[in-house]
Amino acid sequence: MAFNRVKQWTTFARVWYLFDAKWQDPIISGRVLSKYLLGKNKPIYSVGSDCGDYVVVINSKEIALKDDLWRTYNYFHHTGYAKGATYTPAWEYHENDPTRIIKNCTKNALPPKIYRNSLLSRLLVFPDDKVPKDVIKNITDQIQPSMTPPKRLTEFSEDEIQNFPRLFEWPKEFIIDDLKGENNQTVKII
Repeated sequence: MAFNRVKQWTTFARVWYLFDAKWQDPIISGRVLSKYLLGKNKPIYSVGSDCGDYVVVINSKEIALKDDLWRTYNYFHHTGYAKGATYTPAWEYHENDPTRIIKNCTKNALPPKIYRNSLLSRLLVFPDDKVPKDVIKNITDQIQPSMTPPKRLTEFSEDEIQNFPRLFEWPKEFIIDDLKGENNQTVKII
């Protein structure tokens, strides 16, 4: 009987999750984080119940927006006065506060309910991997990244580069006109 009571306590307890946002899309990450903040990962989830967990996000300054959203996506803010609308590009928004884009994307993924701010108070976002010790001691689990980070060309070995399947082989004496070497001479690809 006592074991069932302990199982119930662990179900209702709030768990602290760690999420590494390095090379992650904040829009997709916001949807993933909102599930844990709402408690949708628990069997006791109900729309009206507050059974969500704490989420600690690290490396938020190294997020990756897809395509050219850093240039084209604008964040809107209105002061409340006439002609008080301002549009801030994503790169400038991120430069001012590296944690803000993750918070906004998570806020947009949460349902517009009265307790949205209390859910967001359980989201702790840090720009790098330096987290206070009192937060680290509470972390018990980790959220898997939504995207696998790409491997850089410098991380591949010479063997992997040479053995990479090629679509076609260049002819021996092929010259590309667009490639210019030193002193504006054409470059031969061998």
